[in-house]
Amino acid sequence: MDEKKAESIGIINALRRGTVPAAGLERLAVGLDVEGRVIGEQLEYVASGGADVKFVRGDYGSGKTFLVARALEIAREKGFATAHVMISADTPLHKLGALYYRILSSLRTAEHENALKEVIDNWTFSIEERIIEVEKTEEDEALEAGTVARIEEALTDISAVNPALAAALRVYYTANNAGDFQLAQAALGWLSGEPHVGRDFRRAAGVKGEVDEVSALVFLQGIVRVIRGAGYRGLAVAVDEVETVQALPSNLRQRGYNNLRQIVDAADRGQMPCCYFLFTGTPAFFEGSKGIRSLPPLYDRLKVVGADGYANPLQAQIELSPFDGQKLESAARKVSEIYSDAYGPVDRERISHRFVRGMIEGVTSRFGGRVDVIPRVFLREFVDVLDKCELYTDYDPGKTYAFDAGKVKQELNEEEEAFFEVEF
Repeated sequence: MDEKKAESIGIINALRRGTVPAAGLERLAVGLDVEGRVIGEQLEYVASGGADVKFVRGDYGSGKTFLVARALEIAREKGFATAHVMISADTPLHKLGALYYRILSSLRTAEHENALKEVIDNWTFSIEERIIEVEKTEEDEALEAGTVARIEEALTDISAVNPALAAALRVYYTANNAGDFQLAQAALGWLSGEPHVGRDFRRAAGVKGEVDEVSALVFLQGIVRVIRGAGYRGLAVAVDEVETVQALPSNLRQRGYNNLRQIVDAADRGQMPCCYFLFTGTPAFFEGSKGIRSLPPLYDRLKVVGADGYANPLQAQIELSPFDGQKLESAARKVSEIYSDAYGPVDRERISHRFVRGMIEGVTSRFGGRVDVIPRVFLREFVDVLDKCELYTDYDPGKTYAFDAGKVKQELNEEEEAFFEVEF
C-alpha cells in the first residue's frame, strides 16, 4: 500500500470516529491558509534561535483543535519536537511543574511518540560521535568520561541556577552504559517531572525533591538545548483549553495567569530560545471578567488592537471565525477527494454538489441553523454516506439518506450540548 493511500485511510477512519486525524491535516484544512503561513513563519524564526508565543481565540466549532493539530504537524515537518497539553484538573495552569510534566510526557517527533528517551539518546550519541571524531578514541572509559564532561559543559549556565538537570542526565547516561536500566528509567522519569521517583536515583544524582514551580521553566530551557543537540530545530508546545482556568477560585486563577505572563515574558526576554508556545482559549477567556482582563499586565500583552473587521494573525492572538456553510461544503469536497484516494473514485452522480448542499441544509436545520457547531457531526454523517455508496451499488443517498437527529443527540459531547438546545 502506498503512503498516500495509507494516510487517506487513516484520515477517513478518524472522521468515522469523530476525531482529528493524526496526519495529513493539510489535506483537510479549510480557510486556514493565512494562519498556517503565519505559524510557519514564526517557527522559522524560533528555529533561528528566537522564541515566540501565540494565542488562538475562537468559540467551539471555529476549528481551534484542528488548527493546533495542524500547527504541531507543521512544526514536526520543519524538524521540531512537539508537545500537546490539555489544561485540566490533573494539569492545572497554576502548576508549572504539572505543565512541565505533561510537556515532557507528550514529547513527540516525526519519528517517535513518547520521544524523550530517543531525544536524550540521540543527544548523547552525537556527543560520543564528536569525541570519537576529534580525539580518535573509542575506549569505553575515556568515551564515557568525555561524554559526561560535555553534558556538564552544555548545561553550565543551567547548572548555575539548578545543577539537578545535568546531574540527572549524567546518571541516565552512565546507568545506561552500565546496563542498570532500572536506574536509567528512574532518571528518565525524574527528568520528565514524575513525582515520587525512588531514593536510589536521588542518591546517585545527589538531588532532592522534584521539578517544581521554581525549576520548571529552567529545566525546560535545558531540555530544549538537549532537543537541539539531538538534531531537532526546537520545541513547539500547544496548550489547549486554557479557558478552563476561569472555573477556579480567584487565587488559583491569578496564579495561572501569572504563569502565562511569566512564559510570555520569558519568550520576549530571550530566556526560552528555540521554544514556541501556542495557547487556545474562548473569547470569554480573553474578554470576560474571570479571564485575563483580571490581570491587566497580561491583558495588555495579549489584547487585540485595531479591531476593524480585518483579523491580523501576526498579533498576539489568532482570531478564528466561525465555520459557515461555504467552509463546510469545501470540507466535504476535500473529504470526497481523500476518500477517492483511500477507496477509489467517489460516484459523483450519487454524491453530487446538490446532494451535499442539501445534506448540509438538512443537518444544520436541526441545529437551529448553527453551522459552526456541527462540522464533526456532519463529516461523520458524510463519511457514512460515502461508505454506503462504496459498499452498495443500489444505495441512493438522495432517496435514502435522512438525518437522524435523535441518534445524533446521544452522540454529542458536553461542549456541543452546552452550545445550544436542540428540539427533537
